Amino acid sequence: MRRTWWIYLIGVLGLVAVAAPFVWMLLGSFKAQGELLRVPPTWLPENATTENYAALFSKAHFPRYFLNSGIVALVVTAGNLIFCSMIGYALAKLHFKGKNALFVLVLATLMIPGMVTFVPLFVLVTNAGLANSYPGLILPFLVSPFGVFLMRQFFGSLPDDLMDAGRVDGAGELGIFARIMLPLTRPALATLGILTFLGSWNNFLWPLVIAQTEDKYTLPVALALYSTGQNAQNFGLLMAGAVVVVVPVLVLFLVFQRHVTKGIAITGLK
Repeated sequence: MRRTWWIYLIGVLGLVAVAAPFVWMLLGSFKAQGELLRVPPTWLPENATTENYAALFSKAHFPRYFLNSGIVALVVTAGNLIFCSMIGYALAKLHFKGKNALFVLVLATLMIPGMVTFVPLFVLVTNAGLANSYPGLILPFLVSPFGVFLMRQFFGSLPDDLMDAGRVDGAGELGIFARIMLPLTRPALATLGILTFLGSWNNFLWPLVIAQTEDKYTLPVALALYSTGQNAQNFGLLMAGAVVVVVPVLVLFLVFQRHVTKGIAITGLK
């Protein structure tokens, strides 16, 4: 124990370094503008106020931005859970011509930087008439190569005897997938869901170019645009907006933390 005290010390210092900016942002969102500009700065708010949050949701149209982010993130996450699990199951357990070539294509797609396909994807979505719409924000991300790879690896670790038992009982392939195999992949589904929701919720560049009117802005885009001009010096309002962006993801991760940790551990061992 005496020999490892420095490991715990480094861990505590790392935790403080990571958590301190978020704690400062959270506490700062309850401070008035004058207190935020005070030198030396105060750590705890002397006169805590919720005016920043009231202004955020009453004047800045943030309820609409919050709704947009929620719709996009939830639909993208649901699509990835459904389609990635189906494709992963097919690549892992079904036998058909070209399966290996298709899996190699998925791996190759993982190696292509997103910026390489950004412009062609934008042109494709625009020509399809989906710019400034929910389908334009959602459809390009309904399936991810990483999600297909993750689910394929997890399904590959499950024994084929379970499928054979289902066939003996008269279950079809869809029933075997939905009633036997899919429930066993809850750790992988939780991992994929958290990572997909996090990526979609924080996505900035794609909504910035696709959403052309304020009614389609997501939270990151609205917060970035709201931090310029006359609102750039309203630090309390900006901190409150940042808290609104961060807290839902943090709560979601804390709820599913056990499943995410298990999914990463099992997937890494297989």
